[in-house]
Amino acid sequence: MSEQPRRPVATYETYQEAERAVDHLSDQGFPVQRVAIIGQDVRLVEQVVGRMDYGRAALHGAASGALPGALIGWLFGLVDWVDPLVSALLVALYGLIFGAIVGALFGLLLYALQGGRRDFASVRSMQPSRYDVVVDEAVADEAVRLLDGLRSARAGGRPAHT
Repeated sequence: MSEQPRRPVATYETYQEAERAVDHLSDQGFPVQRVAIIGQDVRLVEQVVGRMDYGRAALHGAASGALPGALIGWLFGLVDWVDPLVSALLVALYGLIFGAIVGALFGLLLYALQGGRRDFASVRSMQPSRYDVVVDEAVADEAVRLLDGLRSARAGGRPAHT
């Protein structure tokens, strides 16, 4: 089964505006299963959140190791047939402690191996510069008509370049 050809019907600067347009189409009874929101011109944004040193590396490692350790400990604790709840909680606690220790050691090791090349912590995200609302070619004219009503009511997105 081949996909229907699609056509952009509007372009928005924010995802919320594109979402509002699709919601408007839905409110008007438009078959929204034939609609997609596509982020265009994606760029990687790395927001620096602070300095990194041995203490923070150990703390980040401990935090990332604690939860998996607790989960694995809890799962192992469930196989105790006598008192699974108490056993699961106790082994989960041991797993949390063990996971935090191992995570802290790995955090320290990875930070030391970087040799000072990356002395900061950051969060990466992908951000499109615009959002196109695209619809199946067969219903594109109806979508344009419905979105023109939204634009005139709100001064929303601009028509897509076709």
